[in-house]
Amino acid sequence: MPIYYPDADLNNSSSFSSLEKRAVASLASLYGFRMLGLFMVLPILALYMDDYPGFSPLLLGVCLGIYGLTQAALQIPLGLLSDKIGRRPVIVGGLLVFIFGSLVAASAETSAGLIVGRAIQGAGAIASTLMALVSDLTREENRTKAMANIGASIGVSFVLAMIFGPVIATALGLSGVFWVTALLGCLGIIIFLRWVPKAVTVQRNRETHTDLQQIRGLLKDPSLLRLNFGVFALHLILMAAFVVIPALLSEELGIVGADLWWVYLLLLGGGFVAMLPAMIIGEKLQRQKLSFTTAVVCVTLAMLLLALFRGPLLTPIMLLLFFAAFNLLEASLPSWLSKVCPAGRKGTAMGIYSTCQFFGAFVGGVLGGWSVQQLGVDSLFLLLAAIGFVWWLLALGLEAPKAMQTVVLNSGDIAYEDFAKLILKVPGVEDILVVRGEQLAYAKVNKKTVDMSGLKPYLNL
Repeated sequence: MPIYYPDADLNNSSSFSSLEKRAVASLASLYGFRMLGLFMVLPILALYMDDYPGFSPLLLGVCLGIYGLTQAALQIPLGLLSDKIGRRPVIVGGLLVFIFGSLVAASAETSAGLIVGRAIQGAGAIASTLMALVSDLTREENRTKAMANIGASIGVSFVLAMIFGPVIATALGLSGVFWVTALLGCLGIIIFLRWVPKAVTVQRNRETHTDLQQIRGLLKDPSLLRLNFGVFALHLILMAAFVVIPALLSEELGIVGADLWWVYLLLLGGGFVAMLPAMIIGEKLQRQKLSFTTAVVCVTLAMLLLALFRGPLLTPIMLLLFFAAFNLLEASLPSWLSKVCPAGRKGTAMGIYSTCQFFGAFVGGVLGGWSVQQLGVDSLFLLLAAIGFVWWLLALGLEAPKAMQTVVLNSGDIAYEDFAKLILKVPGVEDILVVRGEQLAYAKVNKKTVDMSGLKPYLNL
């Protein structure tokens, strides 16, 4: 969840301007098309890749997760490059790389060719650059809503991918899925060039940009370490599970490829409905830690029972429990990070977080494939349950997050030392980052106790 940038009234934020509406709608569509293409292979790769020469469960896992390795390696560098040469060339270049990777995979005749194509797909790592462009094209007070729209497009893409992947694969085969993915990349370029407005000015904002000098300090923060391990473990478990979930549904439950789409729709839709009450109650009653750790227990329990007691009734129930817990954790982790991240460091912290997320997907794919090949399906689920248990132990050390938010301020001509002292005197301000030579400052405030009237003259609107 992106951080909230308030105006003077915490209960009323500005509506989108026409330019902002156009920017958010086009970028959310672009992001959604790209992620739809990446996700569509998840529910069907395990069912179709064994037709390719050189297939093995290990290579299946590598093919599933390899995009995460190239994403993790290139996301921060490409984001920094976009700061220097501009967002548009990096985004268009990344989409062209994504399209090329899709074409390589669509034309592949061996398992190795599929892996190369997936790796190239991930090398078009433009997620952080797209988020930075959202910041360039929206005002501070509207940025939370803009980021929420992007996040919603990712969630919708995941659900649609679980539906369209099996449908397209049934009609056109695995190569057809990659041809459609390449088409989606082309649509993304058209949307970007035709509808995304050009940023007139770019203001460096440490809440959305990466600063390499902040990385070492953030890697030592105990709360951020636990959250980064959490997203690493969550996507490790997800990708490793998808090494075997399609086979469980088709071979053990007898659900053929043409029917997989409605099974995934029921599992994901049911999981979403099941997680909403837990998340809402946790937020309203300030019991986020309880709902969070309970969700980790649910993931762990689902993996354990899938290892020990699979069957026509229990397997769908455990998968439903897993997807419900996954949805809650996927939404809770970035929200929690934004609340505990030190002021003015969220851009860098989110870069580290996303790198851990993608690297977890890579490790999960490789670990899942290796485990199935060497140890079997039951042992894989036991291993994933053990990882979930370690995550639960670490999560117990998290402190419940306060109702915090970061406010971006403009110091004007006031000396940075004097400005920091001035802002820290305002009730409810708990931390501030003021950098010599920069006009923007970043104050961490408690939403329940902050006196916004003391900050109103300095808000960066």
